[in-house]
Amino acid sequence: MKKRVLVSGGAGYIGSHVSVELINSGYDIVVADNMSNCDLTCFEGVKKITGREDIPFVKMDFCDMEAVNRLFDEYRIDAVIHFAAFKAVGESVAKPVLYYKNNLSSFLNVLEAAMGHGGCNVLFSSSATVYGEAEKLPVTEQSPRLPATSPYGNTKQICEDILRDTVKAESSIKGIALRYFNPIGAHPSALIGELPRGVPNNLVPFITQTAIGKRERLSIFGNDYPTPDGTCLRDYIDIVDLAKAHVAAVRRMLDGKMKKDYEIFNIGTGRPVSVAELVHSFEKVNGVKLNYAYVDRRPGDVTAIWADTALANEELGWKAERSVDETLESAWAWEKHLAGKE
Repeated sequence: MKKRVLVSGGAGYIGSHVSVELINSGYDIVVADNMSNCDLTCFEGVKKITGREDIPFVKMDFCDMEAVNRLFDEYRIDAVIHFAAFKAVGESVAKPVLYYKNNLSSFLNVLEAAMGHGGCNVLFSSSATVYGEAEKLPVTEQSPRLPATSPYGNTKQICEDILRDTVKAESSIKGIALRYFNPIGAHPSALIGELPRGVPNNLVPFITQTAIGKRERLSIFGNDYPTPDGTCLRDYIDIVDLAKAHVAAVRRMLDGKMKKDYEIFNIGTGRPVSVAELVHSFEKVNGVKLNYAYVDRRPGDVTAIWADTALANEELGWKAERSVDETLESAWAWEKHLAGKE
């Protein structure tokens, strides 16, 4: 019997790409999303890419315990990948209570429902934000988790702790936290990609929307950081590479290959790229000139962060493969695809 994976928040950017890779790897999936930060564009794209019109979709809020229990009643769930969360760093600084309430209660509900239905494997979508302003780079999984620079980052730390403690107490739950760095780009088909509502919080959609004329100007937050060109350094990972890491982690759980009941892996490329470099790479590979300006730093941003990926490479048998240039080409193809639809 095929194993079934619940993808919470599965209609969003990362969830849709992970859904494609899960289906392509032979898993059955259930996608559940409250659609608070997306529409059905990417879910429809998943169906087109995979040729599967029969993917179960449930519109629901994971903060609603009754709805989560109904979902577990209806489907036999072998693993959950939990994406459902608010994710804007700046907004979390302005609205901490909203972020704590949503991000913590949704995850607690998933764990409670999983325990109530005989247990399952839980893959938590964590983030490099848990490392804060790291003193030593690149960061390994053993790097200290410093105080988070935003409530969003803090919810990731707290959810990791909740999963760790639950796994310790409940033999029916196994857990993996994937700490990923900066996912960018789109599927090579240009049928799914990042589709922010309103003003984008992430750099690449802002770049592509500026390039296509939706935005007048790209703002680069800070050019006075202690880095080679004064802009922040990040580890930008292709979204399809990231999605494949989730499949590798799910396979590890379902095949009983975990070495501990709770494991953590960094998912990045291991290569730092500055914000300015990324902007110039986009211009070069796509032959587009961007209107951009340097503005004040943004609250919650760290100076530099990139991953040591040796553990994920070795244990998951996974490695980031696509170049930044290829990824930026895919992001531009997706933006043009969207413009063609409008």
